[in-house]
Amino acid sequence: MSKAVIAIHGGAGAITRAQLSPEKELLYIKALSEIVEAGQALLAAGGSALDAVTEAVRLLEECPLFNAGTGAVFTHDDTHELDACIMDGNTLEAGAVAGVSHIRNPVLAARQVLEHSPHVLLIGRGAENFAEQHGLEPVSPDIFFTQERWDQLQRARANQQTVLDHDGGEPIHPDTKFGTVGAVALDQSGNLAAATSTGGMTNKLPGRVGDSPIIGAGCYANNANVAVSCTGTGEVFMKTLAAYDIAALMEYGGLSLHQATERVVMEKLPVLQGSGGVIAVDNEGNVAMPFNSEGMYRGYGYVGDAPSVGIYNSQEH
Repeated sequence: MSKAVIAIHGGAGAITRAQLSPEKELLYIKALSEIVEAGQALLAAGGSALDAVTEAVRLLEECPLFNAGTGAVFTHDDTHELDACIMDGNTLEAGAVAGVSHIRNPVLAARQVLEHSPHVLLIGRGAENFAEQHGLEPVSPDIFFTQERWDQLQRARANQQTVLDHDGGEPIHPDTKFGTVGAVALDQSGNLAAATSTGGMTNKLPGRVGDSPIIGAGCYANNANVAVSCTGTGEVFMKTLAAYDIAALMEYGGLSLHQATERVVMEKLPVLQGSGGVIAVDNEGNVAMPFNSEGMYRGYGYVGDAPSVGIYNSQEH
């Protein structure tokens, strides 16, 4: 019997603690804690790692504090394009969707791709049609709207820049935050799973897809070693195959979970100006959550323990 555990993240970036209200910080802490607890409860009841990461990411998508689902950022054309991926470490089955605008919970669509399609990645209208055929009601993109994200787009346009997330006195600076959510888990049967979901970058070109829905870049799970979900400079995580690189360092290099995640996040990504972090759990239940940015919304919990959540670096919880 493994010590079942779940870990989640809600994005990474620069800290705005000076202008942060204690009330706002508590909102993030509460949301992270509740979502970890939901995952713990599912695992405690004998649920699978795949179900735990699906539900955790669905809850993160539903929470407007994070850039996935409700609260997703806008593209340059005032639209929303969402991406998600999920992977089963037991079977190496995976499912992903990219560039979808009419799916309330992209992670649920990715799960349908995993379970009911011979393909791994579906995009745009094809992904939306597939999701509808498998019971996911299409929604108006209006449901993703939040005033904060709209205001953020206007600032990005004024500055002629592409930015990577949040705003308005948030713990991690909105206009530099990498807005992705994710979860990794190990269940009582020893199976691993990972899931990642994102709204992408504010003011991104329509059609841009980052690392989140790409197997091995923003999401990876293999019972042989590790489950990983990433958040950060998507293009760099793609070039380095960051999630898979952690697994490869463990499998071929004999590195421990902590050694492998530190190598990728603190050494390899920065060489290409890659900023962000990862959450990872290995097949023994060890958890690692390193990040090279100033902060990362994160939390984890072993079944039977209280959740542990954080925003700032390890010296600043």
